[in-house]
Amino acid sequence: MMPHTFHIPVLGLGYSIDTPIKVAKYGISSVASIVDDELIERMRVHYARQRGEDDRPITKAEPDYRSRRITSYLDLMQRIVEEEFENLKGQPFGVGSDIDRYFSLLPADSELKVRYEAMIAMPEGMEKDAEAFGLRAQIVPGSIDVNIMSKVDKMNTDSEGNLLDDIYTDALAALRGFALSRLSSSIILSAGMNPHLYSYLEAFADFLPDEDGNFRKKVILKVSDYRSALIQAKFLAKKGIWVSEFRIESGLNCGGHAFATEGNLLGPVLEEFKNRRDEMFTELLALYEPALKGKGITFAHAPHTRISVQGGIGTAAENAFLLEHYGIEATGWGSPFLLVPEVTNVDKATLNELANADGDAYYVSDSSPLGVLFNNFKKSTAEKQRLERIAKGRPGSPCNKRYLVSNTEFTSEPVCTASREYQNLKIKQLLALDPQPADLQMQINAVTEKLCLCEGLSTAALIKNNLIKPRENSAVAICPGPNLAWFSGIYSLDEMVGHIYGKIDLLAKHLRPNMFINELNLYVDYLKKDVERHAAALNDKKAKYFSKFRANLIEGINYYKKLIPEITNQTVAYRQEMMAQLEAIEARLS
Repeated sequence: MMPHTFHIPVLGLGYSIDTPIKVAKYGISSVASIVDDELIERMRVHYARQRGEDDRPITKAEPDYRSRRITSYLDLMQRIVEEEFENLKGQPFGVGSDIDRYFSLLPADSELKVRYEAMIAMPEGMEKDAEAFGLRAQIVPGSIDVNIMSKVDKMNTDSEGNLLDDIYTDALAALRGFALSRLSSSIILSAGMNPHLYSYLEAFADFLPDEDGNFRKKVILKVSDYRSALIQAKFLAKKGIWVSEFRIESGLNCGGHAFATEGNLLGPVLEEFKNRRDEMFTELLALYEPALKGKGITFAHAPHTRISVQGGIGTAAENAFLLEHYGIEATGWGSPFLLVPEVTNVDKATLNELANADGDAYYVSDSSPLGVLFNNFKKSTAEKQRLERIAKGRPGSPCNKRYLVSNTEFTSEPVCTASREYQNLKIKQLLALDPQPADLQMQINAVTEKLCLCEGLSTAALIKNNLIKPRENSAVAICPGPNLAWFSGIYSLDEMVGHIYGKIDLLAKHLRPNMFINELNLYVDYLKKDVERHAAALNDKKAKYFSKFRANLIEGINYYKKLIPEITNQTVAYRQEMMAQLEAIEARLS
């Protein structure tokens, strides 16, 4: 049982790369990306050097270097957290030490916190010492979880250019790096199903249950609707792999890459999980049991599957409602932690821009080379650099890390659509069209909108840890969710956790719509732009898509109208305003 009812999701490539080191000792679980092995290796060397450990780099000339870099870094994080947690457990109570902070961060209704406060109030003596000893024995560190974007999975070559076997693709090597580490935690698989990667989970015993039915390593799926969750989980169950958690994320009201689905709103999605949870569990267990028997494994008890939700949560009231009404076990708070310097890696310049930005600075873009919507920040230095390069007639970026290479339109070897090479070739092709299309500039803008994310999303971590080299690009890309527009300031860990649990209110000065209303507005805006984009050449397939999208939004609005009276932890005026906002959005759709 984890001590907190929230976790910190993955934040870009570098923003949460060492967050577990900073928060796990306080019982808070967080997620680090294991996509960028170059950043991971530099962070490992950095921390190893601080600790006087072996800091010799694992070079690209060494076999299976990507997997080994990831394993070594994860093991290092585990050692640091273990040491710091043991140190915390040994500290005295009642003097404002880290062990006091551990308990002060817990939610007010936590049994541990209630016991701690009662123990502090006890007179000195054997009874107090015994209770203090019991409390030390009860606390646990937060989980050091990792994230892989399933489809970021390019093939790799050896030093002589020969194609390596399938197990050396980016995603499989990253999975292997986690699987071979000392961690007993979870891997979060996001951005859709990769059968090749999912099948590889079978190769590692840590993902299978022991004789007591427990897992050393667990699988979490990040999903945006019930149907896709069930399809992916059934695929895994047939292979004897259990999904220990479905991490439901808003399609658009989130940070990083955004997946609009077909207008499936978060409330109705949560309702479907709530109503069909037992049905799903029974269906998956029927596939999982025979798959394990085929491997010669029997388990003592049926495994448990958690449900959590993240994306756009902004207040303690919203947080509590999600937990109570939908019966979920945890919530994810991501983008707000970008404003907490002791938790995440945001350089000072970007931090100040985020802390003072208004809503117009946050927008959904086509910047990602993956061809997926991407939550962007207009005031980032990477966005400024992109525009400067276009103005100088040199659009695109040097492509050094090559994690997102996929396009072979002009080259035999895949290149990235954010690269200078691709953008120059594509613009030349467009300029050579005869006659030139009326929307030529729009097409060129679509090409040059692509942004280098491999470097941009890891640069802030290098700057903050003084690891940036003299000739390295220092432009920072950042991908906060639009919910961050409501937070104006720089906060401590205690303040942000206090806000989540309702101890303080960081948004007291802001009139903020309910998270469901915010998401609904994002979906309506997205639909409007998509319709305008295709209005000139609308085919039957796209027309059916728009019709279904709109129908799902209308269905979602009707669902929320029925839900509003059940939001009893808000005032009557709040519920009335929410109803008025729904009716206004419904009028827009009409």
